[in-house]
Amino acid sequence: MSSRTTYALAWVYITGILAFLWLPLVPPLLFSLGSGPSPTWHWYAVLWQNPVLVRAIRTSALLGALTGITAPCLALLGAMAVRELRASRAVLMLMLTPLFIPGISMGLGSAFLFHLLGVDPSVWTILAVHILWSLPFALLIILTAMATFDPVYLEAAYVCGANRIRAFLDVELPLIRPGIAGAATFSLILSLNETVRTGLVQGPLNTVQTYIWSTFLQVGLSPDHYALMSLLIVLTLILIFAFPALAGARRGRSEVSPATDA
Repeated sequence: MSSRTTYALAWVYITGILAFLWLPLVPPLLFSLGSGPSPTWHWYAVLWQNPVLVRAIRTSALLGALTGITAPCLALLGAMAVRELRASRAVLMLMLTPLFIPGISMGLGSAFLFHLLGVDPSVWTILAVHILWSLPFALLIILTAMATFDPVYLEAAYVCGANRIRAFLDVELPLIRPGIAGAATFSLILSLNETVRTGLVQGPLNTVQTYIWSTFLQVGLSPDHYALMSLLIVLTLILIFAFPALAGARRGRSEVSPATDA
């Protein structure tokens, strides 16, 4: 088999995989523009006239922001513990355990725990399960960023008289900041897209995902659902592709700045 044939087969394989991944996203985008001969943005405008959905959007935005802030901070502490403690593998496995537990089991377990503690369903109970779900992913991202950090820089900071906190803040933190930002972005996306665990601890509240699911069970899919799904798809894609672009631009500025100073 020639190299040209191998190259062509590789592209066919990649194209098939990409089509398998991306084709399910196309129908909501098409149907959200209506079924007539000309596209319309009517169903996107209708979304904002639904007070229940508007409240769900506000709740999802608040939960996403709080999860995006809290999960990376906890993950950073966990990553430092994995690096510093002797039982690092045990700590790592314990923190990654929620990844392997079915979502409905974790949601029901969380709901039962809140009931035993006398905690009523609220934004805070939803936030707890969102952080529980996002934390292992954030931990893996930050651990990956820390794996690229050379401890020699910390040793140099210690030689210069810095204590451990100052060395971390001045030397290590700026270098692993892209990983922390990536963990925050991923935690935000996971929070916005979480449904199963949320539905079991939400009480009277709704997030966008639970609103879509509950209305789908009641009335099925409608054009306004397609519009809402399309907005979520576009928002997720923006968050996914904007982070690497911003990280690359920042890296380019950091590489240019020494030459500029010279």
